[in-house]
Amino acid sequence: MVRGTVITHRRRCGKPNCRCATGESLHEAAVLSYSQDGRTKFVMLKASEVESVRAATERFRVAKSQLEAEANAGLAELVARPRRRVKTS
Repeated sequence: MVRGTVITHRRRCGKPNCRCATGESLHEAAVLSYSQDGRTKFVMLKASEVESVRAATERFRVAKSQLEAEANAGLAELVARPRRRVKTS
């Protein structure tokens, strides 16, 4: 399981004579995008890693969704219980 999203990152390299300098044909790379301490970070992926990392991120999303559903069911059960009045003197 991996938290994040596999995306295609497009960027300019900064070399003045490169094909990307005009902005028409940017460099592309598959990366894992994730957030840490409020900042977006990227991990470059090899072509051979892309599908396995994408599958791992999907497993994370499914597990997170299941956990949210269980947590919401537990909360609903707790909220729906009969209330007891507490006597105050």
